[in-house]
Amino acid sequence: GRAVYECLRGGLDFTKDDENVNSQPFMRWRDRFLFVAEALFKSQAETGEIKGHYLNATAGTCEEMLKRAQCARELGAPIIMHDYLTGGFTANTTLAHYSRDNGLLLHIHRAMHAVIDRQKNHGMHFRVLAKALRLSGGDHIHAGTVVGKLEGEREVTLGFVDLLRDDYIEKDRSRGVYFTQDWVSLPGVIPVASGGIHVWHMPALTD
Repeated sequence: GRAVYECLRGGLDFTKDDENVNSQPFMRWRDRFLFVAEALFKSQAETGEIKGHYLNATAGTCEEMLKRAQCARELGAPIIMHDYLTGGFTANTTLAHYSRDNGLLLHIHRAMHAVIDRQKNHGMHFRVLAKALRLSGGDHIHAGTVVGKLEGEREVTLGFVDLLRDDYIEKDRSRGVYFTQDWVSLPGVIPVASGGIHVWHMPALTD
């Protein structure tokens, strides 16, 4: 709670739970949600700015995740977070529908992706995982960058960024888009630059 307050009070708009923070004995989820909510509203009152924190609602069952999402909503938190690969697609879609129906933003973390998409012989490219996430639902997702510890090839990264947010994407093999994709009316997902980003990466990131 103190760390969240100091970050938000210091000028950040949002902070987030770590993807590994669930409900361990040293930090039970309900206690964390309460402390974070207190920090959130205290920093808002003192700055006059809208603040937020991504509360990790990932859990072992859909029922438990919905319980945590409901608690976050009742506390007035604007956004929750889900580890969609460890939680699974059915769980993610359940949480996405709940969030949409109850005015919550859903931030998607891709924890465990490297186990799947870094193995070129028998893995699955993140492009496929990103498209599956768009089908499942979410508001924004960690999508890596072209710099930092989760960097990827520039053109390929920009290719799946377009697949996440655009309605119609033309085939372009140089960007890893192997066929024209028409999403029709399916909502897009905002790609979030993630993975070891710090201030010295900003020039390359905004290039």
